[in-house]
Amino acid sequence: MGGREQRESVTVVPAPERDHVVAASETVTLVLDEDSPLPENAADVEDLVRLLRGHVVQLGARTALGSPVLVRAQRLRSKSIPEGYMPSRVYLVKLAEATQELMAHVDRGGPGPIRAKRGRRWQKPKINLLRGTVFAVALACLIFAASVPRT
Repeated sequence: MGGREQRESVTVVPAPERDHVVAASETVTLVLDEDSPLPENAADVEDLVRLLRGHVVQLGARTALGSPVLVRAQRLRSKSIPEGYMPSRVYLVKLAEATQELMAHVDRGGPGPIRAKRGRRWQKPKINLLRGTVFAVALACLIFAASVPRT
């Protein structure tokens, strides 16, 4: 109204990205956990293989090119799913194991060329440093309280 347009500023805040190692760990657990049953049909195998292949790509971006762990995972990723019940399940388990090795490599902080640049982060202080600081402040308060004259 009145010929004036009011525009509100809109700030788009991207949702925090889920950690690739955690997501891959969940998928690997679905395949390799002792309590997890083998997939019953081919569609379940294909879904799990598709997820694992995606994790290999995501984790591979955080790993140095030519790393033996990455090469093995990429080699398994590029193979097609074998026909038959047992061969497809064996392939699924091998791909999950390779993904697990790649996760461990990334989690250990293996050399990775692609690291997202973030703002400067404060290091989390050690617990003993915090305890010492609290003790020093408490001692200073006690000395100050003892030096105040009584009335």
